[in-house]
Amino acid sequence: MDIEPAAHIKSISEYYFSVKLAEVARMNVEGKDIISLAVGAPDRMPSQETIDVLCEAARRPDVHAYQPYTGIPELRRAYADWYKRAYGVDLAQDEVLPLIGSKEGILHISMTFLNFGDAVLVPNPGYPTYTSVSNLLRARVIQYDLKEDNGWQPDFDALEKLDLTGVKLMWVNYPNMPTGANATTSLFEKLVAFGKKHGIIICHDNPYSFILNDSPKSILSVPGARDICIELNSLSKSHNMSGWRMGMMASNPQFVKWVLKAKSNIDSGQFKPMQLAAVAALSNSVSWHAEMNRIYAERRIWAEKIMELLHAGYDKSQVGLFVWGKLPDDVSTSETLVDELLYGARVFITPGSIFGSNGERFIRISLGSSVEKLQEAYNRIKSYINKD
Repeated sequence: MDIEPAAHIKSISEYYFSVKLAEVARMNVEGKDIISLAVGAPDRMPSQETIDVLCEAARRPDVHAYQPYTGIPELRRAYADWYKRAYGVDLAQDEVLPLIGSKEGILHISMTFLNFGDAVLVPNPGYPTYTSVSNLLRARVIQYDLKEDNGWQPDFDALEKLDLTGVKLMWVNYPNMPTGANATTSLFEKLVAFGKKHGIIICHDNPYSFILNDSPKSILSVPGARDICIELNSLSKSHNMSGWRMGMMASNPQFVKWVLKAKSNIDSGQFKPMQLAAVAALSNSVSWHAEMNRIYAERRIWAEKIMELLHAGYDKSQVGLFVWGKLPDDVSTSETLVDELLYGARVFITPGSIFGSNGERFIRISLGSSVEKLQEAYNRIKSYINKD
């Protein structure tokens, strides 16, 4: 039989973490006891109120049926209230669309706006899903550079020199993953102006703004941004709910309606008790978030110590769930070092190369593990380095 997958499947690779975490799991079965500092998955519980609402609601007989494709009204209202409190942005309920995690939104937005052959501006380095989803839809990926000497922000002069013919979407992500560069109002204003000038929808992916960050920002706070911008957000990182897949998008009502048309033909909504629990999570106290940031700040100290042990430079002004470090010149590639540490020290960190060529000389450490795990990782790496 001569059966082949579609060309767009051939054009992408299995997600790096899908492959590598399977390898780590096999090593753990073999008794290797790998410490993983790679994936940005919080290890803490959601708030007690969130868990209580989930458990209580799940016992009700009237919550187990299909739910509205737009999410329950209480959840849309809670997202809107959250945006008002956190970002100073007023959202109407028809400007909010709950998602099964914001990663789903990347696909739905791309399906909504891209025809075959349309182009997409994707950051280098950047979240690999921006590229893979674009390839799945047979769009043209045009990478734009983010560089350390420009604060990991787009070079708008360089963008203006690109052939922007057929460009429909531009993906941006601040606080930035993987670099930890923070958002500024000035950056958002430039992005909105660039999108309006060229008729390019600016898609801002915003899941990290509450982690070790004193000034959360939304691109939708810029006047007129809703005309040309879509913002994705998520409870995965900020509320310790990565496995719950609770995300949302916000934009003008027309964009929301178009994305809903795609989404409603693919999924059937989220379990109502989870939506009700997400409403509770969105009302977490300031002190709950402050305690989480206290824990992350303690962890960051040890992540930075690991960077120093590896002679990797890092910027202390980084925000978010990771520490991003630049490798010394005597390290050949980031993947070489990562594999060396995995097999030699039994510690798994992330090579910057998976985020694009501009990430090649960098590594990333997640703050999603306890101080004790980070300390043990430090000791293992130190012993490995000093073994000779």
